Amino acid sequence: MRGVLRAICGLTLLGATVAGADECPGNPDALGTSRTIVVDPVEHSRLGSMQYHESLPLEDHEVVITFDDGPLPPRSTRVLDILAHECVKATYFLVGKMARNFPDVVRRIRDDGHTIGTHSYSHPFTFHRMSLDRAQLEINEGIASVEWALGDGTGPAPFFRVPGLLRADGVERQLAARHLQVWSADFPADDWLKISPAQVYSRALQRIEANHKGILLLHDIQARTVEALPYLLRELKRRGYQVVHVVPATPDEPKTATDPRQWIMHARQTWPQAPIFVEAESELPAPSPASFGFDAAFNSSSVVRGPTHRPHALLTHGQIPLPRVATWPRGLEAMLDVPRLHDRPQLPAPSPQSFGYPGDAPAQQVARKASLEVVPETRGEDNEIRRLLDSLPVEDTPTVDERQRGITQLLNSLPPENAPTGPVPPPQPRGPIATAIMPRGAFP
Repeated sequence: MRGVLRAICGLTLLGATVAGADECPGNPDALGTSRTIVVDPVEHSRLGSMQYHESLPLEDHEVVITFDDGPLPPRSTRVLDILAHECVKATYFLVGKMARNFPDVVRRIRDDGHTIGTHSYSHPFTFHRMSLDRAQLEINEGIASVEWALGDGTGPAPFFRVPGLLRADGVERQLAARHLQVWSADFPADDWLKISPAQVYSRALQRIEANHKGILLLHDIQARTVEALPYLLRELKRRGYQVVHVVPATPDEPKTATDPRQWIMHARQTWPQAPIFVEAESELPAPSPASFGFDAAFNSSSVVRGPTHRPHALLTHGQIPLPRVATWPRGLEAMLDVPRLHDRPQLPAPSPQSFGYPGDAPAQQVARKASLEVVPETRGEDNEIRRLLDSLPVEDTPTVDERQRGITQLLNSLPPENAPTGPVPPPQPRGPIATAIMPRGAFP
């Protein structure tokens, strides 16, 4: 009965397009896409409770799946195969230089019906401290590269995710002036860390269950994500979750009618800070309460373990419900119809230098204050992401003159009252961010 009521509410209040599992060719047991919601980037310019006060207006047990950093075959194409098998629609945030070198994968993402946003041109980890001109250049060329890759005169959706979630007020004002919606997330799966596919699966489920709904952040360039994804989608269906697709409003596609209160995200977890992209030990423990900003006094007596999908009905003061730990599924390995990565070319696992740390940095996380510290700009041949980008052909790279013309045209087109001035202010932590201690071996 609850599923029927939720479906009725979704159709009448928040969505009109439904692509259920019963319509998935060749897979009647697919997870499917329950509905599509249409959002207005001008009305709601920033989404994701990891950093902002608003998130998507989802109902209980609804999830939006997003992927960053692609496209990078064969991993991105395997993810597309898995999504197609389950008839699931996702939102992609593509890196411009990747799009220029793999335009056929970009076109397949579009042809498969997914939403395409952008993730800058070269994925720098310095958006929180770079100049506004440099930020404009990265944003503009990322969009232009995806437009070129699509090749049909259309462009990406006005959705943008800052690399590393390293936001800055000045950059966000520029994006808002261009009617570009900034996406953060409601929970990650830590798949950029050197953890196993089983841990990616477990952390994703734990955080989804703790929040009951929200935006999931994944990376389609990671082999561990490719391995975990089919099991994660199957388990989401078993637990009664539904996937929602998000598209931007257009003159032909008006925004979905919502109540303003539905956009306020009352997160059940408090993230100490946005993720810092640093490698960790090969086997990390499951996230602890300290991972989510609780103080050292928190212990097992503070926890009441209730049913899987909801907090315990009776809680005394100071008690916090935690979800049941998700284990790597057994018995699903016989899913022969699910695309797998075995016997396919493997890219090297990322190293600590992959994410901008010096070559002599130890491969571990060090306990530190949770303020948003400056991440060094990525340099060196050992940088995995930089190595991938730098190894791509240069003939398709826009010239400096072309980039400068794009910046000049954009700056001249901005209304004076909306044009940001002065240096980019550093991000200011608020709430538990200012005092939380980042634990070793858990989500930063």
